[in-house]
Amino acid sequence: MNQLNSNFIKKLRFDKNGLIPAIAQDWLDGAILMMAWMNADSLEQTMKTGEVHYWSRSRNELWHKGATSGHTQLVKEIRYDCDADVILLIIEQTGQIACHTGARSCFFEKLDMVSNQWESKQMPTVDACGELFKVIDQRRLSPEPESYTNKLFNGGDNSILKKVGEESAEFIMACKDNDSNSIKNEAADLIFHLQVALSSHDVSWKDVQEVLARRRNMPRRS
Repeated sequence: MNQLNSNFIKKLRFDKNGLIPAIAQDWLDGAILMMAWMNADSLEQTMKTGEVHYWSRSRNELWHKGATSGHTQLVKEIRYDCDADVILLIIEQTGQIACHTGARSCFFEKLDMVSNQWESKQMPTVDACGELFKVIDQRRLSPEPESYTNKLFNGGDNSILKKVGEESAEFIMACKDNDSNSIKNEAADLIFHLQVALSSHDVSWKDVQEVLARRRNMPRRS
């Protein structure tokens, strides 16, 4: 183990059993995928291989995530909290399945704060734009009567792209007027209609996020 990795591990506060909780978070949309345990050995293997290794408390052995299923986790970044007793793993989830049940996230049981009832929600909560796209895509797959989104889909490109053009112009004018309230509202309208166009052409919001992520690492333009 190199000195940098060794120093990182030494900063951590493992419990009396030599373990520390590790939370896996999707590198693009911030979805919380799972929580498991790590020890110094599993953390060392994770940093050495670039793929997440946990410690199985039930089997009392190292656990290479996805070694059997193929749903490996590629490490993008490792962080620890202010008390150094929890690890945050920023990862790329192979196959988009982190849970042994086949779900994307282990956190699919949800308490509805209004009805105070439990419900199963297979897709984890992500950022606001990601949540919006899920709703839009669901409208496309399962149309609802009187839905504005479905009216756009029913009108095809002529209807959808016309609105993208209109909202773009309104956003530009809001910027020219330097009206911050109008700018944020027109930006929201533009993003909504842009996502409808993406869904209509079977391009996901994740596809767009991946392009943006790749561009972060590209050479700067002259």
